[in-house]
Amino acid sequence: MAERYDLAVIGGGIAGYTAAEKAASLGKKAAVIENRDIGGTCLNRGCIPTKTLLHSAELMRNMKAAEEIGVDIAMARVNMNALQDRKQEVTAQLRSGIEQMLKKKKIDIIRGTGKITAPHHIEVSDRGDITAVEAENILIATGSKPVQVPIPGADLDGVMNSDTILERREQPFRTLIIIGGGVIGMEFATVYNDFGTKVVVLEAMDRILPQMDKEFSQNLKMIMTKRGTDIHAGAVVKSIKHLDNILPAGGDVMPGYEVAFEAGGTENTVRGDGVLISIGRRTNTEGLFDSSLGLASDRGIILVDDSCRTNIEGVYAAGDVIGGIQLAHVAAAEGCRAVECMFGTDTGQDISLIPSCVYTSPEIASVGMTKEDAKAKGIEVNAGKYIMSANGKSVLSQEDRGFIKIIADAETGVVLGGQIMSGRATDMIGEIALAVAKKLTVADLASVVAAHPTFSEGIREAAASMI
Repeated sequence: MAERYDLAVIGGGIAGYTAAEKAASLGKKAAVIENRDIGGTCLNRGCIPTKTLLHSAELMRNMKAAEEIGVDIAMARVNMNALQDRKQEVTAQLRSGIEQMLKKKKIDIIRGTGKITAPHHIEVSDRGDITAVEAENILIATGSKPVQVPIPGADLDGVMNSDTILERREQPFRTLIIIGGGVIGMEFATVYNDFGTKVVVLEAMDRILPQMDKEFSQNLKMIMTKRGTDIHAGAVVKSIKHLDNILPAGGDVMPGYEVAFEAGGTENTVRGDGVLISIGRRTNTEGLFDSSLGLASDRGIILVDDSCRTNIEGVYAAGDVIGGIQLAHVAAAEGCRAVECMFGTDTGQDISLIPSCVYTSPEIASVGMTKEDAKAKGIEVNAGKYIMSANGKSVLSQEDRGFIKIIADAETGVVLGGQIMSGRATDMIGEIALAVAKKLTVADLASVVAAHPTFSEGIREAAASMI
């Protein structure tokens, strides 16, 4: 006899386990179906592992510059085995915490691959065993996986994606070629540049971070170029070839790869001992539902309404599978929104205002409107900007060039958005997000006394410049 639930979630990532926890807090019987580790991409193959490596990389870069601040240390080196052990320790600790939370909330974890066979019915297969699950509501939260690109040679052994590069225990590359200069690509460029690798970034669009404020792209390119990263924008990759012998930067002859690309009408090649393809992610929905169900989708993206409902009664979807901004905090908010719709509750959480973050060095964060967004909507705005090279905490912390920019309605002074490139930008953006959400004015922001010395003093300065 099938186990019956008020909510069965397919996918144990942040959208899935957050939704199950929300349902359990409402007194509902919930289950999470997962065929890999609880925590999904963010915890096991994305946010947490990459930020763990970025933390180590930042420490490495600071140690190299230690003499500049009066600290004399021995030669620093990277131990990839130890880094991997540390990364696994962090993910295991957080994963255990999530599993304990689910257990405490009496949420069942069903191991295996879920398939929706009919409305309210799921079959879970696990190494040949089939378990039947019935649920009043089903939430699809199966996430995404790296895009496979149709580039000749992309399937060569050793050509990596964002999942496989995170498992490397070998010493850092001499030269790493990164195809894709978006968020994922630039975060890995930061890691390996700090580890001492010669990094080459090939981005097909006209600039790195093409979906973000242009000033972010310009500043980050200058900073990364100064650190030795070779960045090619408008670079269309034509092929990847394996070579038995190459001479990478700073090394002996060794096996490697040659990547051919076109930029500015010129054919070019670059050689390295590592290639990372990081041009995005696609929905993970293969085999998820019986084709006879007629679940509405567009190129793999499941179509939902504002409440995360699909066209099938009782079936909802949240997270990367519904497209939009592929961020963990978005997925969690969507999972909660779906549960609220299922059971008629409303926390009032506004998921239309989403901070975007990039964990390069310096960090990058943005929320709400940019000047370009406002112009496109016919809104007249003022912009206040503070250059962080004048900020005491930035100077003493040896931060590279950065800024804080606030966008406000020209007539009312109400804050409409903000962009930060600075140390701790991803922490500070919450303050501007709160100002936008609560319709605070730049005068409101400027009126609050900030501790000194802190990065967040820059927010006050940017706001005060508009009064």
